[in-house]
Amino acid sequence: MRKFLGELLIEMEAATQNEVNAALKRQMDGDKRPIGEILVEGGTVSPEHIARGLAEQFDMRYIDLESIDIPPKVWALIPEAMVKEKKICPVQLTGKLLTVVMTNPLDLELVDTLRFTTSFQIEVALSSERQILASLERNYGLSDNKIEAMLGEMTTDIEVRSQDTSEEEDDALIVKFVQQIIQNADNNRASDIHIEPMQDHLRIRYRIDGVCFTMDPAPKRLQGPVIQRLKIMADIPIEEKRKPGDGRIKVKLKDKRIDLRVSTLPSVWGESVVMRILDSANLKHSLEDMGFDPGDFKLYNGMIHRPNGIMLVTGPTGSGKTTTLYATLNSLNTVDRKIMTAEDPVEYNLPGINQCQVHHKIGLTFPRILRSMLRQAPNVILVGEIRDSETAQIAIQASLTGHLVFSTLHTNDAPSSITRLIDMGVQPFLVATSIQAVLAQRLVRANCPKCLEPFTPDPTHLAAIGLDPHKYANHEFKHGKGCDNCKGSGYRGRRAIFELMVMNKQIRDLAFNRATASEVKKAALANGMASLAMDGARKALQGITTPEEVMRMAKQDEA
Repeated sequence: MRKFLGELLIEMEAATQNEVNAALKRQMDGDKRPIGEILVEGGTVSPEHIARGLAEQFDMRYIDLESIDIPPKVWALIPEAMVKEKKICPVQLTGKLLTVVMTNPLDLELVDTLRFTTSFQIEVALSSERQILASLERNYGLSDNKIEAMLGEMTTDIEVRSQDTSEEEDDALIVKFVQQIIQNADNNRASDIHIEPMQDHLRIRYRIDGVCFTMDPAPKRLQGPVIQRLKIMADIPIEEKRKPGDGRIKVKLKDKRIDLRVSTLPSVWGESVVMRILDSANLKHSLEDMGFDPGDFKLYNGMIHRPNGIMLVTGPTGSGKTTTLYATLNSLNTVDRKIMTAEDPVEYNLPGINQCQVHHKIGLTFPRILRSMLRQAPNVILVGEIRDSETAQIAIQASLTGHLVFSTLHTNDAPSSITRLIDMGVQPFLVATSIQAVLAQRLVRANCPKCLEPFTPDPTHLAAIGLDPHKYANHEFKHGKGCDNCKGSGYRGRRAIFELMVMNKQIRDLAFNRATASEVKKAALANGMASLAMDGARKALQGITTPEEVMRMAKQDEA
């Protein structure tokens, strides 16, 4: 015979006999609600205690949803609309048995519907409605009801409120929603947050391990308040909506602080906002941790300890150039060496290094900072990016007068940087004499260590990264099959692949004679340079990543 819920709560020491008696009396006096709801309303028992008691009463599992991660492929087994409407959570698939968490153990009609919808046998487990809603929120984003509760009595005039609006009023209306967007991004290891106005909704996307994932969209009416809030936090003028803006936000999340670099851009349906998450805890301070091949590491480490010359790091936005340069400076940062940087903007603060930030509005540009730096007698200079001929000329002059200069360029590979500088207007003989080495890089997703297993890659993927499919037919490649740790993707984190071109007499002669990038590349490969695809292939052979991922980021060029 089943025990009553009140008895079980007393046995669990979640409630006293007097509290249960008081709840029973309310039922006798006409309160038709279950005893659990009455006890929770009185504040004496938590919803989780009620769920545990019901699980005991009906001999079912209780699942603490706050302590588990549900893989996306499990969420996908039940339609999103049904999950939200019925307030249920699919949590585990074992063979043909799907475990679903709900609050009502007697809803047999729902169990039948789930069995028909999913074609699986259904095991019912229990949890509190509070935990179920929180789990739905983590997976799908905030519900309309939750947004309404956060925003309170929001009226249409919020979109035209001026900057004079008090911070207290602003917080009451929108700050929780914005904080949730940032918190979710940090929880999911995102590097960027994209807030993008669409015609009928506000799209929110996170870039995780270099790939964009779309979260649950927000209602269109939130577009104005959300973007306005972010611009206020980033100290970007909210009244100017026709021009791009840049700013920075410092946020405290739980027990840590992170910086966000904010960029706004006018678009057809409103202002688009992108926030780059700068978490110093993720910054690698050691070159040994960067993932260099031993041969390339030895070469690069030797080059950066030269007394003068220019070292270039190239790659597209988000390829890890800043991380590599900061790790390089950190290895050079000794008491007998003065290091100065000119950056736009300064992304991370490096102890013991003089960092200067570009401010175009007051005329503090890269060339102006560089000229002033040279009067401060540094040993090592970092120029955030060579964007124009003037900056390139000053950096080269600095290298020719006894300074070691580091900088970045946006080129697809290392050899292209030579032709890029010449195209900027730098004299070929200056390029040939000042450049010491060029390091190109990309970031590829790394295999998840928790679900790593052998697999046979597609031969076309092997060929695309320069590996002979016949030669490596019996090699044991590895990939992640998908698990809770990697959210079902098979990848967790990223690793860099590198292409290090060291200047020698042949390449200097080619630069002097204005050779094409393809000619420079052929010479570099002939002299032992490993291309991006080649380094990626090495990492695929080692089981660090997959051939498909290397192909995505660094496909072997046609000869």
